[in-house]
Amino acid sequence: MIGPLGLLRDLGRALDAAGRRLRGDYEEDEWGYDPSFAAAAEPLLSFLYDRWWRVTATGTEHVPRDGRALLVANHAGVLPWDAAMMATALRRGGIARDPRFLVLDWAFGLPWASVAIRRNGGVPASPYNALRLLEQDHLVMVFPEGAKGVGKPWSERYRLQRFGRGGFVELALRTGAPIIPVAIVGSEEIYPKLGELPGVARLLGAPYMPITPTFPLLGPFGAIPLPSRWRIAFGPPIALGGLGSAAAEDRATVLEVAEDVRARIQSMVYDNLIERQSAFR
Repeated sequence: MIGPLGLLRDLGRALDAAGRRLRGDYEEDEWGYDPSFAAAAEPLLSFLYDRWWRVTATGTEHVPRDGRALLVANHAGVLPWDAAMMATALRRGGIARDPRFLVLDWAFGLPWASVAIRRNGGVPASPYNALRLLEQDHLVMVFPEGAKGVGKPWSERYRLQRFGRGGFVELALRTGAPIIPVAIVGSEEIYPKLGELPGVARLLGAPYMPITPTFPLLGPFGAIPLPSRWRIAFGPPIALGGLGSAAAEDRATVLEVAEDVRARIQSMVYDNLIERQSAFR
């Protein structure tokens, strides 16, 4: 086991390497993904995964080792930590792929964080980007709750919001990509929302800015996520090939499938809340 000093050294090296790449000009693919930057950030993500959030992941065998797939998950937290921990869980599960995750546009207006998100696989959320990624046979992570998910008050934690108009179902039908339902438990506690700062949200162009037990009371340190215990469960794939691509034009079918996926993820969330028991021990 790595001692505290060794852990601090590893984190220091990771942050230093990531900082150098943020300041430099390094090779990226057409989406802005930089595998060298992602490798430099790996020690930090491993610290968060193993030590800070003590993540338990199950069901990674359901995720295809090659070919396109749409990973559909519940969403919480201001920044896409849930996507980063999903990607880390997949690597730990032996899936040597670089998944891409769709992120709300406002996050790309944040200095430094926007560059890190993009170079680690974040892509601005749009149907066009998602379609192209799937056509290129990527693993694509989507969070259909969108801003409604990350903006839930503490009293509504782990109650999934409506999955919009089912755009992810249309994408799966058009591309033949299987849907992998994913339940994440732990992300709701990292920034417990007690209220909002609408003026700050408007200034940053963000959908909301939360008041939490540590923010804005502790200033910048309030942005440090709380060390909750996480569980990530990848469910069996949902194949929609039998419906055919023409079903993407049938609103009733699209909404029915979207609600079925939402209900499956909600059930998985409840199951994993029971398995986790305590949020912070």
